[in-house]
Amino acid sequence: MAADRSTKSRPLAPVLLILAILVVTVLDSTTGPELHISAFMGIAPLYAALRCPFRQTLLVAAVFVVCLTYVDIFTVPDWGPASRVVGIFGVFLVAAFSLVLCRTRLQREALHARTSLVADTVQRAMLRELPLSAGPVDAYGFYVSAEEGARVGGDIYEASDTPYGLRLMIGDVQGKGMPAIGAGLEVLVSFREAAQHQESLESVAERMEQALARYNTRSAEEGTDERFVTALLMEVRGTDGAAEGRVLSCGHIPYYLVRHGKVHERRDGEGALPLGLGALSGEPRHSVRVHPEPDDWVVLCTDGVTEARGKDGEFYPLAERLARWTHLEPAELARTLRADLESFTGGRLKDDATVLVVRRREHPAPDTQLSMARAAAA
Repeated sequence: MAADRSTKSRPLAPVLLILAILVVTVLDSTTGPELHISAFMGIAPLYAALRCPFRQTLLVAAVFVVCLTYVDIFTVPDWGPASRVVGIFGVFLVAAFSLVLCRTRLQREALHARTSLVADTVQRAMLRELPLSAGPVDAYGFYVSAEEGARVGGDIYEASDTPYGLRLMIGDVQGKGMPAIGAGLEVLVSFREAAQHQESLESVAERMEQALARYNTRSAEEGTDERFVTALLMEVRGTDGAAEGRVLSCGHIPYYLVRHGKVHERRDGEGALPLGLGALSGEPRHSVRVHPEPDDWVVLCTDGVTEARGKDGEFYPLAERLARWTHLEPAELARTLRADLESFTGGRLKDDATVLVVRRREHPAPDTQLSMARAAAA
């Protein structure tokens, strides 16, 4: 965790600080009283308090007190007793303040570490870690939150093996980062439940719409922002040549179909409004039938990827990049896309970005192999 890394200083830090204090003490002892450079050495224990563990800070502070007390007593002959007392008192005050500062910092880092652990656990429970496994397919990919330090934000995704076949969902909540989590969680939980019990994608989308409507009603009552969510739902029933698929888009961006090594941008099921805005048109949502082939695989993403801008302001050319790398395995493709996206944007994403690379596995993978795949993709 970040707090742990910041607490563990480099072993050389206290050694260098102590050497600096000793060198300055020797200089003050061998030069005239008019050059009292040790007065500036109070920075040493203060620096240790900000960077070192408590014991190392205590050691630096102790050396500082001993050396500066020696300087004030023996190397400044013109000082009177009162001046010496004031000088020595200042030395002890700086040392004591450094120890208090170090202790306060360590307590706050420990609190931050515990808080981060709880938040990380909650966020992991909200979104399953990639790769996902559902029925005969695996979904590799990545999710990068635009908010620093957050594991999740305004993007959601899920893959479920249901009585009605394999069902996939990717969504993008209006807004980004932590403020969008509430609406995303409502829609995600609703999908997980409805996908198992609703026979059609239209019914699943309707349940998601109802869940978001309830969330927006509560938000309006509490004076917070209402949200809408774009979502893409996919369903595949049957296997191999007998497979039949359906796609329903709730205002989401297109997905990409890779067939025989070629990338096709697909806009199946487009035309419906995002979730949360369905009441504006009053028209029912309709899925469209697609005909997947055994070797097909798809790439789903959010607009945080396709609208990511490079240094010159151009958008990230996802389709072009995919066309270069169709020979890569899904896990490697996901890693390559993430590295390329971060390089393209210089690591400065303006929105949450999610990519799912969904492909039928050739052979069912045991749980142990799936665990190894997740570790490799992390």
